[in-house]
Amino acid sequence: MAKGRDVQTGALRTVRGARSFALTLAWVLGLCVVAPTGQAQPARSPPGVILEAPSGPALDHRGLRAQDLFRRYARDIEIDRRGEAVVRGEVLAVGASAEALRKARAAGFRVKRIDKLPEIDLELTVLGAPLGMPVDDAVDRMRALDPIGQYDVNPVYLESGVVVAEQAAGATAARTPARTASARARTSPTKIGMIDGGVDVRHRSLARSKIDQRSFVRGGVMVTPHGTAVASLLAGLQEPFRGAAPGATLYVADAFGESPTGGSAAILVRALAWLALCGAPVINISLVGPANTPLALAVQAMVRRGYVLVSPIGNDGPASRAYYPAAYPGVVAVAPVDRRKRRLVESSRSNHVDFTAPGADMAAAAPLGGFLSVRGSSFASPLVAGSLAKSMTVPDPAARARALDLLGRQAEDLGAPGIDPIFGRGLVAFNLRTEPVAVDTSGRR
Repeated sequence: MAKGRDVQTGALRTVRGARSFALTLAWVLGLCVVAPTGQAQPARSPPGVILEAPSGPALDHRGLRAQDLFRRYARDIEIDRRGEAVVRGEVLAVGASAEALRKARAAGFRVKRIDKLPEIDLELTVLGAPLGMPVDDAVDRMRALDPIGQYDVNPVYLESGVVVAEQAAGATAARTPARTASARARTSPTKIGMIDGGVDVRHRSLARSKIDQRSFVRGGVMVTPHGTAVASLLAGLQEPFRGAAPGATLYVADAFGESPTGGSAAILVRALAWLALCGAPVINISLVGPANTPLALAVQAMVRRGYVLVSPIGNDGPASRAYYPAAYPGVVAVAPVDRRKRRLVESSRSNHVDFTAPGADMAAAAPLGGFLSVRGSSFASPLVAGSLAKSMTVPDPAARARALDLLGRQAEDLGAPGIDPIFGRGLVAFNLRTEPVAVDTSGRR
C-alpha cells in the first residue's frame, strides 16, 4: 500500500481553481474570510485560509459550486436534472450482466471501466453514453434496455464547504509521491480511514502518525488544505493543539487529485473498497452530495461488516435538501456547533443527526506548516470519527454498537432531553476545540 510521507517543497494551489470561486462568492455575499490570527496581510496575496462560509437558509453552496464546475470544465462535467454536477456522459452500472452490456454496446454505449470489488461484494461498471446524449437520458435508456439492472449517474461529491489556499506567484503544487515509506514510528494502535484530498504528511502535528496515502485519480496524491486539516483533527498532536486520536495510523484515499471529476461516486466506491482492505474500522468522509445507487450499496456493505462511516451533514442551511453519505442509514451523521455550543446557522437539514461536535472558532493544521482557522461541518466530522476510533480495533458489528453506545453516554446532552433532531445523541469532543489564537498561524513548521 502507498505510504506517502515525502512532500516536495513549494506552495499549494487549490484543486479545480476553488480559490477564485470562493473569493468571488465571499465578495458577493459580503462574507468575512477567516484569516490566521496574528499573520500579516501582504498586499498581493493574503495568507492561506480555509473557509467554510456561513450561509443563510436559502443559500445553496453545492448548487453554486456545481455551476462553477460546469462553467470551467464543461467537457468533463454536466448538470443533471437535480441540478447536481455529474461526470459528463458516464452511467454507473452495478452487477451488469453480459447480456446487458451487449445491449448497451449495440445501443452505442461503450464500456469504459469494470471494477470487481469483492471487499464490498460489488462489481461496478462505468459506461460511456453515446456522443451528445444527456446523461439522464442515457440512464433512462439503460434502464429501458435492462429493467432489472441498477443504473445511475456519476455525481461529484464536494468538500463540505469552500477551501481557499493562497500561494506565491509562480509556485507549483506540492505533491506527495504515491509510494514513499514513513520513517516515523507509530505510537498508537488506532487506525482510521479517510476519503478526502491529500494530506501534508510532514506537518509537525502528524509526526507521531503513520500515514498511508493512495490516489484514486491520475497524477498522484495532491496535498490539499481540506485534507490536511481533517487529518490533523483526526490524529494530530502539537500542543496545545490536539486531534481526537493523536498518533493514529491514517489510511488516506485521495479522491480529488487535480481532476475536475475528482470526488465522483465511482471514485468513492473504489476508495471504500480499498479502505476495507486496509481494515481501518472507522472511516471519515467529509464530503457531501446527492443520493447515488452504487454509493448507497457500497455504504450498506461497509455498515453490514461493522465499519463505522462518519460524515458531515453539510453547510447549505436548514432549508437545504439532505446530503449524502451522511443521510444514508447506518452512517454516523455529524452536525457542527460554535464556541457557545450552538448549531451553526449554515448547517444543513438532515434525515438524522447522530452527534454534534465543534465546527467553528477553532484551528486545524495548514499545509506547509502552522495552523489556520476553520469553520463548517467538514471539521466536526473528524472529531467524532477519531473519538469513535479509539474504542474500536477491528470492524465488527458488535464493536460498532458498543463504540456508538459508549460515545453516546459520554456526550453532553444539549437541546431537548435525550436524542433530538438538532443535537442527536449530544455534543462530543468539545474540549478538543483549539482557539486559533492559541497556536502558531505564521506558517512556520
